[in-house]
Parts: sequence; structure tokens; C-alpha cells
Amino acid sequence: MGVLMQIRDVDEAVRDTLKARAATEGVSLNTYLRTLLSQAAATPTRQEVFDRIASRAERSDASSVDLVRQLRDATSPRDTTSPREP
Repeated sequence: MGVLMQIRDVDEAVRDTLKARAATEGVSLNTYLRTLLSQAAATPTRQEVFDRIASRAERSDASSVDLVRQLRDATSPRDTTSPREP
């Protein structure tokens, strides 16, 4: 069973717009607003998304700079005695 919610001090223009949108969808204002609220509650906030990403992210003690240097050093030997040919 649902609970009763009441919203006060809604601008008349806002109410009229929402009522018109509900009519366009062929539902009552109450049903339209209940759907909007359910969708809003089901959509995670930005912070919830960031927290979820952070909990899934793999962590490493190596910096990306160190990893790139290691890869570069492993794939191309450095010869500092002669200039490179084009």
C-alpha cells in the first residue's frame, strides 16, 4: 500500500503544465506524478554513480607515467651515442 504525500506551494503554471502532460499521456495527474517520482527514485544520483564506479575501479600502486616508461623502455632500446635516422 502506498503512502500519502502532499506538496504545497506549487506554482499554478507548473501544475497546469504537469496536468496537460498527464492528459497528453492519457493518465490522471496523480498517476503521472507517481510515475515521475518512481523514475526519479530509481535513477541514481551522480554521487551514487561515482561511488559505484570507485568501488569497482581497480587500484594500482604504479603510476601511469611509470607504466608508460616501462613499456617504452621494454619495446625500444635507447642508444644515446648516435642520432636516430629519419
